[in-house]
Amino acid sequence: MSEEKQRVSLIGIGPGAPDMLTCQAKERIRKCDCLIGAQRMTELAKEAGLAAGVPVFVEYDAGRICGYIQNRKEWKNIAVLLSGDTGFYSGAKALTERLREEEAGIEVEVMPGLSSVAVLAARLKTGWEDAALLSLHGKETDFIQTVSRNTKTFLLLGGRDSGREMLGRLKEYGMDHVTVCIGSRLSYPDERILAGKPGELKESDAEGLCAAMIWNPAPEKWAAPHLPDDAFIRGNVPMTKEEVRAVSLSRLSLTEDAVVYDIGAGTGSVSVEAARCGSRIRVWAVEKNPEAAELLRQNRRKFKADGIRIVEGMAPDVLQELEPPTHVFIGGSAGNLKEILRTVQKKNPDVRIVINAISLDTMAEIMEAEKEGLLREPEITCVSAARARKLGSHHMMTAQNPVYIVSAGKGVPDGKKERQADE
Repeated sequence: MSEEKQRVSLIGIGPGAPDMLTCQAKERIRKCDCLIGAQRMTELAKEAGLAAGVPVFVEYDAGRICGYIQNRKEWKNIAVLLSGDTGFYSGAKALTERLREEEAGIEVEVMPGLSSVAVLAARLKTGWEDAALLSLHGKETDFIQTVSRNTKTFLLLGGRDSGREMLGRLKEYGMDHVTVCIGSRLSYPDERILAGKPGELKESDAEGLCAAMIWNPAPEKWAAPHLPDDAFIRGNVPMTKEEVRAVSLSRLSLTEDAVVYDIGAGTGSVSVEAARCGSRIRVWAVEKNPEAAELLRQNRRKFKADGIRIVEGMAPDVLQELEPPTHVFIGGSAGNLKEILRTVQKKNPDVRIVINAISLDTMAEIMEAEKEGLLREPEITCVSAARARKLGSHHMMTAQNPVYIVSAGKGVPDGKKERQADE
């Protein structure tokens, strides 16, 4: 029977002040048999005069919270306090799943609270329905590309380094035109709202309990899937041309959470376009040439592609310590093609691989790799493009080098497989 079950109420307390608690939250805390939460949360309940005389456990670890609940069956109404809103970068999701998995006799109730983003938006007299929302609290997050594409971006901050990370990366990527609004200790008596350009604010302005809104008056509007060659900073380093790049990225079949190796990244044209396919895509751009690595940095900064991590050195040696890839693009292998294939497939046997080959010698290596089982059922396409150039009053076509694009491994959508079979 439901009345015999323990009821665990996961309660969002809002930004922190007692008067920000919802009436429903106060009612559940008053009627609880036990109160659990981090010290700041439980002190809030005491300050508000709630849960007097009941056991209070200062704890935020989901495993230990579940242990408390399982070991005390006499507690029928348990209140677990969580910061902010339970549906916005909260521990409520993981705790709900844990409680349901470990104990069928528990009824879980989730009660929302005011998020610091909602409070900051109200203080700034603006809405947040048209904003991007991200958290830098306790985790590495790529946010520069998101800021560059949105007029408003709200960031949850927290901890000693998140303010330094936010301001440092905005300055690193040359985003001096944006305005950063920082709300610290929102709802408390010493609440403070600061606004300024990244170079005008101090790291200490964004320490502790903070949220930030970044206002970008000129967000990027480019929506085309590919960039023209002349958009990249080139130098004297070879670059994958846009026609070949377009087909190669199509063959790569990226997913929204892809981990991509771009081996022989050169100027970074493939890395940049892969990173721009989604804010959750991570690209490891591997390059042995120091001049090319510097161009990579310049293009990463120019296109605000902070999803790119640059690795200087020779593949496959420098791949050993990287996270397993879901997708690999090989634009240059320096004679190590088969060793690279063995390395990436050891990390992920289902990795999707795309190789560009200009020379017949590289194609011979690819055929040997297929015979050795390193490329399963490769698809081979030869791209031959020509561009017009003006000679006096005439226009003449100038051919580019033909490029072989070889793809293999998983990652092709089912519909594409069906079309291939029909053909």
